[in-house]
Amino acid sequence: MKTLTNKVVAITGAASGIGQMLAVNLSARGCEVAISDIDANGLQQTAAMVEKQNGKVSIHEVDVARQDSVEHYAADVVTQHGRVDMIINNAGVSLAQSVEDVTYSDFNWLMGINFWGVVYGVKAFLPYLQQQPESHIVNISSINGFITWPNHAPYCASKFAVKGFTESLWQELRHTNIRVSCVHPGGIKTNIARNTRFYRSPGSKMTHDQCVEAFDKIAGTSSDKAAQQIIAGILKNKQRILVGPDAYLLDVLTRLFPVKFVKWMAIVAGRK
Repeated sequence: MKTLTNKVVAITGAASGIGQMLAVNLSARGCEVAISDIDANGLQQTAAMVEKQNGKVSIHEVDVARQDSVEHYAADVVTQHGRVDMIINNAGVSLAQSVEDVTYSDFNWLMGINFWGVVYGVKAFLPYLQQQPESHIVNISSINGFITWPNHAPYCASKFAVKGFTESLWQELRHTNIRVSCVHPGGIKTNIARNTRFYRSPGSKMTHDQCVEAFDKIAGTSSDKAAQQIIAGILKNKQRILVGPDAYLLDVLTRLFPVKFVKWMAIVAGRK
């Protein structure tokens, strides 16, 4: 996307974290933002931040795990703003449990948000994006879209799935007016660790509070800085956007040592 001025951007998971900062930063660059989440209070806080800088914002309570909810969201955005130029499928949750013990209910809950939420977002907004001379789809994966941790198989599976889905989508749309980006954030200072459905840590020895404390120590990139890096990638029409120095480092290591790196991560998790 060459310019962001006067663009209409829909953002899921915008009540906090990266989604909130994307709304604030995109608004500062001249975008109208249509923010969505299931957290009504968080959406109001994000809207207040946007309005404080005289930005135009609409609020949409959306459950991205429900196809009908996302489809209504897309239609409402066009009704209220007249069009939509970009969808950022950012909503995501986490789950810490072994494959042996994870329930199908928890697995389906996570996949409903992390993967199907992206699919619904793409398919619901795609017809509207096709009507614009220039538009963009941004799907948020993770570094866990190319690296794995023990006891995080559902989360890693969802983020690998987002990566594969997005890359195929890019191939299908590469000769159209729609650009496609897949984002892989590293350790970002958000509430995702605190809000994790927690049963078992990567090494099976840490409590939830200990895992949150450890995550906060290694999360070296603020949500605001992450949002700015994502926006920079969008403006460059990058197919793949890595966020944070750790994302770049881990990307290199997985390319150099694709088999050994999996073993190393298992050893590191065990020592925790």
